[in-house]
Amino acid sequence: MSYSKPQIQETEDSAHSIEKPFLGSSNQEPDFSAIEEELPEINNWLAKVRYEYRDYLAEFIGTLVLVGFGDGVVAQKVTSGGTAGNYTTIVLSWGIAVTFGFMASGGVSGGHLNPAVTLCAAIFRGFPWRKVPGYMFSQMLGGFMGAFVVYGTYIQAIAHFEGGTQRTVFGENATAGIFCTYAQPYLHTKHQVVSELVASAFLQFGIFSLTDTSNVSSSPFWFPFGLFLLIVGIGSSFGYQTGYAINAARDLAPRIASRALGYGPETFTAYHNYAWVPAVIPFIGCILGGFLYDLFVFTGSVSPLNKPYFGFGKFFNKKSKAPTIA
Repeated sequence: MSYSKPQIQETEDSAHSIEKPFLGSSNQEPDFSAIEEELPEINNWLAKVRYEYRDYLAEFIGTLVLVGFGDGVVAQKVTSGGTAGNYTTIVLSWGIAVTFGFMASGGVSGGHLNPAVTLCAAIFRGFPWRKVPGYMFSQMLGGFMGAFVVYGTYIQAIAHFEGGTQRTVFGENATAGIFCTYAQPYLHTKHQVVSELVASAFLQFGIFSLTDTSNVSSSPFWFPFGLFLLIVGIGSSFGYQTGYAINAARDLAPRIASRALGYGPETFTAYHNYAWVPAVIPFIGCILGGFLYDLFVFTGSVSPLNKPYFGFGKFFNKKSKAPTIA
């Protein structure tokens, strides 16, 4: 590929590639109305429903897979007392979890699997705003159900490890950490915020790096491996203090599920009311990471940072002129 300045005129093939952008990756302004999609054969009501809601179903099942693999490795490590896992296996398995979650959904919905990533795709990459609420709901529901899958699988091991039916957040035999992240006890709120902010910013910066075709071209075939390395890198470098939640669907949704399963109110109040941090800060961190990537690197016209009046012209009746490239 050439690293020259981007072309303004799109080919027919490039227009078709916009339909399912990997995590919101298109360099050009998306024209979703111009896309011709090959319709599948629909022979019954199930096929019709699946087709009509395929994007949201894909986000649901992809996030369920993500949380299933991710929480599952923590459950194995915790309930075995550390004999069947350690922090390295947790980091590697969370990388696998995100990769397989993406593989289950990426070709249909783009494989966002994270409300903050969906928000950034809408802000910076032209993802339709009308789909944002549905994507976020599907992701949260997938994370919620993924936690139930893990609990149902490990229920006897959890009971054996805790020594009864009581579900605990604190103590040597606590198992609440299987389902969501908890900050280190010594960490004050401002440092909890910084930890999640930095990790989330690197997440979105990395996603935009992997999907920027005018930078290093990331083909659909090796993008999942790049995503795996990104998650492993974040976990290895920024995971110790708060558990690198970086995703409300992987933290808040399973946290709500764990509360419903009998874990006490400490699931939300523990460690200086930490629960709000992984629910809110990933949105801010991902927006920061996306902004920094577009500020320093991205040249595509789809980003508001590269539009006339930074994308605000439409609010002031300012008509943008088509750019010319010599």
